[in-house]
Amino acid sequence: MPKAPSQTTGSGPIVQIADVSFSYGDALVLEHVDLCVERGEFVGLVGPNAGGKSTLLKLILGLLEPQAGRIRVLGEVPSQVSDRIGYVPQFPSFPRDFPISVEQVVTMGRLGIGSSLGWYRAADRAAARRALDEVEASDLSKRRIGTLSGGQLQRVLLARALAGEPEILILDEPTANIDQRGETDVFDLLATLNARLTILVVSHDIAFISDYVSRVACLNRTLTCHGTSAVDGDAIHQLYGDRVRLVDHSH
Repeated sequence: MPKAPSQTTGSGPIVQIADVSFSYGDALVLEHVDLCVERGEFVGLVGPNAGGKSTLLKLILGLLEPQAGRIRVLGEVPSQVSDRIGYVPQFPSFPRDFPISVEQVVTMGRLGIGSSLGWYRAADRAAARRALDEVEASDLSKRRIGTLSGGQLQRVLLARALAGEPEILILDEPTANIDQRGETDVFDLLATLNARLTILVVSHDIAFISDYVSRVACLNRTLTCHGTSAVDGDAIHQLYGDRVRLVDHSH
């Protein structure tokens, strides 16, 4: 199991969240949240269902605006730098039986970067090929998306995000629908990508991701950050309560 990568230096924080609160009607979802993700970090965002993780992601992606506080991504309002953020959703945004090839899916990651729907430049296709090479999925390029396994599909969605040549990569539960071996493969790949990209990954499996990330951000309406060495039974219990189940990946 690889060690968590060390932080690298750069020109400043990639994500700055200061005193952010957000409610849906009377339901307070986020309360005075602060988080700073430095350039080159690999940060894990964990927490229980309905703890605010999806809302925080939407705020970082610019899909929502904070009702209190301030968010900056790459020094700008998130909606102004969406083309510099690579996002990998938990589920694909298209039906698995849609008649489209892997190569076409990955090239879609170039939309908004000089290309328009249905018309791609040679540079867009080249970027898609590079992304497939980087996730070791070039051999899948001509396959229909519906024929892929869960692990293969996750690599393709990752390649689609990388095709846009982002500066930060955000992943929402990237291993929720794949087996343990696939989970390890995906996180080994993310550890390699972290050499050149800042990464924020949402996960429920706090024990597993602690072997990869540099910090763990624990969110349950409010947010607390821990170094991976400080993630112990007490910290997990405070976050998840009595219903948490630890998963042993050592076998």
